[in-house]
Amino acid sequence: MGDSIELDVRGLPPPEPFINIMQALQTLPRDKSLLVTIHREPFPLYDALREAGFTWQTSVQAGESFQIKILHTV
Repeated sequence: MGDSIELDVRGLPPPEPFINIMQALQTLPRDKSLLVTIHREPFPLYDALREAGFTWQTSVQAGESFQIKILHTV
């Protein structure tokens, strides 16, 4: 995907997925999205994204993983 940067944090123990996602967002260009694959729905992440000015879309993938597309708020 040309407009997305992909990050797979499946299987990492907490809080590593959260830390890796937040670090990736610090350098995310405004014209790109971060596409995260994770093994559980990260409810605490959603509040942090909202506070940091991001929007997101979450979808359930095969194999019980989740994919979260994170974008800068326009």
